[in-house]
Amino acid sequence: MYIICSDLEGVFVPEIWINVAKKTGIEELKLTTRDISDYDVLMKKRLAILEAHKLKLGDIQAVIKKIDPLEGAVDFLNWIRENYQIIIVSDTFVEFASPLMEKLGRPTLFCNSLIVEPDGSISGYTLRQKDGKRKVVQALKNLSYQVLAFGDSYNDMTMLKEADVSFLFRPPANVVEEFPDIQPTDDYSQLKEWITDATST
Repeated sequence: MYIICSDLEGVFVPEIWINVAKKTGIEELKLTTRDISDYDVLMKKRLAILEAHKLKLGDIQAVIKKIDPLEGAVDFLNWIRENYQIIIVSDTFVEFASPLMEKLGRPTLFCNSLIVEPDGSISGYTLRQKDGKRKVVQALKNLSYQVLAFGDSYNDMTMLKEADVSFLFRPPANVVEEFPDIQPTDDYSQLKEWITDATST
């Protein structure tokens, strides 16, 4: 029996931090796991920027509330849920995710949490567990599932490599170049075909 694990940002919804960067005009916030492979380095950089510009959780949540799913994402996700079970495994945070999950129909989400001070400033973050994406796949395999996974960035790679079947979805050129063994596509219809083919054999 197959179960699907997927990334969230760049797959079903736009990148949160890129939208925050556009709203605030802070170019450095456009950096994502597509650009910096070390997540801790990336998050510490983001938190330092937020502190320097006195941006608080509420400022970011206000941007997130205006983000809509990618075109075709809801239909694609509904198709998956009609035919398979899916767990979205993301490096985003509980404090960010709720408006996005509402628009996606409340799929199951595994993610991290922020450390928020009484004044609303973000002072740090807490990982659900280290290398959590890979460990989700390992846990499901230990439950005798076969796992199909897809994502778009460096932080998805341990999940994709641990899965029985994996695909890249809308990855940047540098990720495609560095991981030529994982088949890429930018099209939900193509991904649907690959999922169907992989799980029917």
